[in-house]
Amino acid sequence: MKKFTLLSLIILMLSCSEKKKSTFDVLQDENFNYQEYKPSGDEIIISRAEYFNKLKGFWLAQCIANWTGLVTENDKIGNIGEYKTGDFYTREDWGKKDKLNLRGNKVDQYIDFVFEGKDGKWGADDDTDIEYMYQHLVYTNQISKLTGQQIRDGWLKHIKHEEQNYLWVSNQRALDLMISGIVPPETSDPEKNPDFDMIDAQLTTEVFGFYSPGRPDFAVEMAELPIQTTARFNAEWISKFYVSMYSLAAIADPNLSNKENLLIIAEKSRDQLRNDSYASKMYDFVKKQYNEGLPWETIRDNIYVRYQVEEKDGYDITSRNLRCNGCFAAGINFAASLVSLFAGEGDLKETIKLGSLMGWDSDNPTATWGGLIGFMIGKDGVEKAFDKTFSEEYNIHRTRQNFPNGVDNFSNMANIGVYITDRVIQDELGGGIDLNKNIWYIPKLN
Repeated sequence: MKKFTLLSLIILMLSCSEKKKSTFDVLQDENFNYQEYKPSGDEIIISRAEYFNKLKGFWLAQCIANWTGLVTENDKIGNIGEYKTGDFYTREDWGKKDKLNLRGNKVDQYIDFVFEGKDGKWGADDDTDIEYMYQHLVYTNQISKLTGQQIRDGWLKHIKHEEQNYLWVSNQRALDLMISGIVPPETSDPEKNPDFDMIDAQLTTEVFGFYSPGRPDFAVEMAELPIQTTARFNAEWISKFYVSMYSLAAIADPNLSNKENLLIIAEKSRDQLRNDSYASKMYDFVKKQYNEGLPWETIRDNIYVRYQVEEKDGYDITSRNLRCNGCFAAGINFAASLVSLFAGEGDLKETIKLGSLMGWDSDNPTATWGGLIGFMIGKDGVEKAFDKTFSEEYNIHRTRQNFPNGVDNFSNMANIGVYITDRVIQDELGGGIDLNKNIWYIPKLN
């Protein structure tokens, strides 16, 4: 039997300790060349280990919010023309059975949180699966900004073409155009895609904000072509608003509450909305009413009257006589999302509740804010909020195809997010990664 001296035992213990640290604590991409970086002392400093937990929180909370919001999707869209769904839900409807939606379908369950247990698998849906696809494309192409051809190739490979493919409105139009040979951003050209102002880009591109922490300038640049794959004008600007919020959430002030941070982040991100747009006017209208202390139901009802009944601020969806009166439109769902953002006041459970009761395309804005707050509190915080332990498994092949892992997991998905962020920080922002301290140095925006 081999004998160890005291010195050799100490060396062995240190070696095992370092091996454990590099294996479990320090995420390192074998396909990326990490370069030495000398900090200037004026950078944003972020823990990569904490960011890993935050990204897991994002994927988990987004799934919870997505599936909870699906219970009420399109149950309530107003009473204009042939589209009459009765009075909107109020807080009193939480816990009660949902109503028929616009297609006459009814999810036979109660309006309540939808969970997968420890042994379950979260199903992919259009609120999460295209973000998953974009993350995969950015990472496997070893690039920060996808080209139009890379986007087209990815869509054609990973999205089914004819059978049920879980695409709607502008996403489906874009896919049809890609199949015919069109390359983004032409796939959102209003002359080719009449659904360019629907909600699609809002639910497929927010994740780009996380890849550029505290630097919404590059986050928006990185997301621009994926956004323009399906959106133009107001729908595009609204999507950039969400991307900006996700980026700024990475540098939320730890001395402030989630509510305070979200109000600051939203106000800064308003810069993404052109002042002459209906999107900016919607933001100002909702924010003003929230500041006046009106109940969220009253603000939501006022939005419906102002924008769908009276068509104020240039929002003309009703006059266009669209299917379900534009229930999938970017504008009305953006306004509704702001109500749940402000009135939810940074509380994950309350924000998901309000988003689910808000009306229209209720799963999409709910998933957006659930994912954002989940990121801010991390996976541990999400589980603490619900007092539950959740499964990490994610079934991407429920809705998409041809990925290496048909059933992936949040830890692996968060790993990939960290690796993409490594590349952005070093190659695009001129920052650095300290693998020993497991931190990022991110140059501040001048």
